[in-house]
Amino acid sequence: MKSRTKLWLVMLISAASSLFLFLLLSFIVSKIWNDGYNLNQLESIAHETLQTVERHSLDGVRPILDAVHDRHPAIRLEWVASDGSTIYDTTGGTARYDFGQLAGRFVNMPDNLWAEHETATLVYSLARNGKSEYLLLSLPSDEMKTGQVYFFSRSFKLLYALILPVLLSALVPYFLSIWFFSSINRRIGKLNKALGQVGLRSDVLVLEDKSKDEVGQLTRHYNEMARRIQQQAVQIEQFDKRRRLLLSNLSHDLRTPLTMILGYAETIRTNSFHDDGELRKSAKIILQRSRYMDKLLDQLLDISRQDSGAFEIHPAPTNLSELMRKIVSDYLLLLDGQNYAVDIEIPEKDVESDLDASLMERAVRNLLDNALRYGSDGEYLGIGLGQEDDCVLIIVKDRGRGIDPADRERVFERFYRANEGRQGEGLGIGLSIVKEVVNLHQGHIRLTSTPYGETSFTLLLPQRRSQE
Repeated sequence: MKSRTKLWLVMLISAASSLFLFLLLSFIVSKIWNDGYNLNQLESIAHETLQTVERHSLDGVRPILDAVHDRHPAIRLEWVASDGSTIYDTTGGTARYDFGQLAGRFVNMPDNLWAEHETATLVYSLARNGKSEYLLLSLPSDEMKTGQVYFFSRSFKLLYALILPVLLSALVPYFLSIWFFSSINRRIGKLNKALGQVGLRSDVLVLEDKSKDEVGQLTRHYNEMARRIQQQAVQIEQFDKRRRLLLSNLSHDLRTPLTMILGYAETIRTNSFHDDGELRKSAKIILQRSRYMDKLLDQLLDISRQDSGAFEIHPAPTNLSELMRKIVSDYLLLLDGQNYAVDIEIPEKDVESDLDASLMERAVRNLLDNALRYGSDGEYLGIGLGQEDDCVLIIVKDRGRGIDPADRERVFERFYRANEGRQGEGLGIGLSIVKEVVNLHQGHIRLTSTPYGETSFTLLLPQRRSQE
């Protein structure tokens, strides 16, 4: 069943229920708190008495009035002749009324019906034998109901004129409720339609709803969710593109050294070399290419570790100065004989910190490899270690082509390479590993770059890692 149909059913049931409850509660309340006589009851008692008297002779008036008085002891009944003489009075009175006395009993009527400590009197006539006789019915106003509502209409035209405003005033809340819930239903319908169109490949349908109610808040949450889904879809598409590029690069990076290894291995197997020098050269190339392939396999292992969250940190007090000297000595041997300017700034006083030495060594080596791979044009390598407040600083600098401002936030993403060409080796995961290692140590990375001026990666690490 649709919400609109449910709404109409609820409105009809509510209207009928409210009318029923009004009548029921009015009846119950009147029985409990509004006891006493009302005009309808007095009219009924009077007419019943007149009809009974009319069927009997004048001598039968007394027992009839007494019987009525016994049933209604609060009511005084008097039967008066046309000349003002009292034929019978249930209180035993025998007064003869003149016009002034009778008129005095009806002064301030009908207010006396409900005023406190007053007497209300009603008069009814009966014509018998060409003469009029009168029934006077009186009772204390305290015996009347405390609340009475009467409506008199001589024609249905007046009735319609009064019922129409009452009906409209009673239905206005229902119509306003229908309008309100219909607007809510329309807004929910738009939201439901928009949710049905949400997908990774579809455009975001932005809904405009400035209201501050729950539906407005839900709409704004939907807009934010749809935008996030679209952003994630773009990221997934970019990630998939880089994954495909990774597979392409990996096949190229593995095929080229493998072809060289096979070629030189075949030369050695067939004794096709000219002398021992050429043999050693072939063996050296096979060793270099094998190490390169081993390095690629290590990077693939790092990728699987990142995917599975297998990087674990085991911090311990570490002499960073000693660790940096060890790393620098390896790269000095690598750069020996090359036209490189190497600038090393490691203080003589040992710098110590709580960190995982093996993870930090991998991060520093990745930074140095990145500087040599992409900053080789500058033929400069800077390595530094220092302290700043409660942090230790590890700095790696080069003077190569640098990193464009648009790429500086993304160079730490997996598989992202600022230069998508085939210059340089690697799979585009080195800097992402650096960032993950730094995050594990509760530090952060500062990157500045001026093309062919200076590109600097600074790792800021707390000397004492907080316990989580």
